[in-house]
Amino acid sequence: MKLPLYWVDAFTDRIFHGNPAAVVPLSEWPAPALMQRIAFENGLAETAFFVRTDPGRFHLRWFTPELEMDLCGHATLASASVIFTQLGEAGDRLVFDTLSGPLTVTRRDLLLELDFPARPAAAVPAAQIPPTLLPGLGGPPPAWIGKSRDYLCVYPSTEAVLALKPDFTALNKIDVIGIIATGPGRDGVDFVSRFFAPNCGVPEDPVTGSSHCTLVPYWAERLGQTRLHARQVSARGGDLFCELAGDRVKMAGHAVLYLRGEIEV
Repeated sequence: MKLPLYWVDAFTDRIFHGNPAAVVPLSEWPAPALMQRIAFENGLAETAFFVRTDPGRFHLRWFTPELEMDLCGHATLASASVIFTQLGEAGDRLVFDTLSGPLTVTRRDLLLELDFPARPAAAVPAAQIPPTLLPGLGGPPPAWIGKSRDYLCVYPSTEAVLALKPDFTALNKIDVIGIIATGPGRDGVDFVSRFFAPNCGVPEDPVTGSSHCTLVPYWAERLGQTRLHARQVSARGGDLFCELAGDRVKMAGHAVLYLRGEIEV
């Protein structure tokens, strides 16, 4: 069986930056075990698979090298980019049915805007902080720790976030999808972040859309504004142009094709 494959760098307008995702369009669903093996073989943070169900509507699933994810921003952005630019989809709006419900992507000039559910974090009492979290982050204690799906660890500055030297063995002992480190931005950026997900086979994710479902509500309240420019300060780096819209988070970004090919399985 031959399957098309596209490799897209998401949340960037330059190859070798942003977060790379593999995108595999399908006519029907193969066994989940095969999709998981393809994702493992690709070795990227996420491989996205989709099947068209109606004009402009698709069923979308995401796999890390280790497991199927409930929500993924950069691979959704990459999938929309493939559908628009490589498959020639008409119109400017797509709907993806996912484990997190219907998600829309709207084409706005050169940007693609995701509409995702907000996931605000609640404060974590000191007694409930996992014992390996603080040593695992590899830096001074954060000023505040919250939790939604992921732990949210807030630091005083961009420099403090950049200086973290995580111990992935320690972080891997925490029963959670990921750990977000964040701090105020600089030079026109409202906030920065990093995202660690060793439990998913992704020690540090380059740019993480799903984490911004938690980051945007936090920073919107703290800064008193609903529109935010976010930057993930991983080695590859990437920018997201965000908006808090009630119980939804909108995230816009660029995507650029790196590779198109074919899988033989």
